[in-house]
Parts: sequence; C-alpha cells; structure tokens
Amino acid sequence: MNTCNYLNLRTASVAELVRAAQAGDRAAFGELYERFARHVFAVALSRLGDYNDAQELCQDAFVQALLKLGQLRTPACFAGWLRMITRRLAINRVTRGAREQPTDWDELEASSVEHETPLAAAIAGERRARVQDGLNRLRDLDGATLIAFYVDGQSLAEMSDEFQAPLGTIKRRLHVARKRLAKKVAPLVAV
Repeated sequence: MNTCNYLNLRTASVAELVRAAQAGDRAAFGELYERFARHVFAVALSRLGDYNDAQELCQDAFVQALLKLGQLRTPACFAGWLRMITRRLAINRVTRGAREQPTDWDELEASSVEHETPLAAAIAGERRARVQDGLNRLRDLDGATLIAFYVDGQSLAEMSDEFQAPLGTIKRRLHVARKRLAKKVAPLVAV
C-alpha cells in the first residue's frame, strides 16, 4: 500500500513514517533512512573506528530495520530501536574479530616455517646454470646487454651512455637478446 498520496514525507513525524513503512510504503522507509542514516553511521563509526566498516554496518542496520519493522510496537520509538540494532550489529562485529587484513609479504616471508624446499633449491640452481649457459652461448653484445640491464640493474639511459648507442637501439637490443636467450634455454621452461 502506498500512502505517499496521503502523507507529506518531509513534514511527517517519525511515528507516521514508521506506520506508513509498516504498511508497505517504501518511500516512507526511504525518508526514515534519509533522516537517520548519518546518526546510524556515527554510532557505527564510534563503535568500530573504521570508516569502511561503519558504512557497511550502516547498510546492515537499515536492512535489519526493514526486515524487522513489523515487530516495532511503538513507532515513536524508532530512533532508539534503530540505535539498538546498530549497537548490537557493531558488538557482533567486534566480538567476531577484525576483518582479515592483507598480509605484508615481508611478514609472511619472515613467519614462513620453511623458506625453501630442497626441490625448489635444486630447480632454482638448475635454472641459474641453464640461464648462465645460455648467456655464455650468446653473442658478446647480446650477453653484455642482458647482464647490464638485468644483473647490474642499469637503466636504459645508463646503458645508452655505456654502449654509446641511442636509447631506441638499446631497447631493440634488449628485445632481441631476450628472444635469443629464450631460444637457448627453451628446454628449461618445461622443467
């Protein structure tokens, strides 16, 4: 039932809006949301201390209020009833524990029981040997270009100065040298 025709939402009392919302008027519940959303958010934020969690809890509180609105016997008490829903939801979140936070890679690495398995060490050693063998089989300029960039960590500008070649030439040399190295160590990929 839509009571919008009979009720001015902006001037209606909270009790009138609650009764209209209980009768199925979505616009009336929307007006309740507009009037109380900031208050619910403030309560949630004060309890949780996190902006995003408070926003989520605010939405949950209004969903709960909408679902249980028919149980509210005294429409004039909507504000206190909604505040209690918000507080209960906040308490539930806090007692269930904090949301999972992304783990810092360094912390994960430091807390790892076994950093490297013997198999991983053997495979890594074999890869290093094959890449080194592939570098040794490349032409001198290709190998020097790859080593300067990947091993020595030189920038393209530094390499341009060292090799006395334009930047575009250095980029092309890197591209070509990578392809040639990939052909030399292609069987490594299957390992």
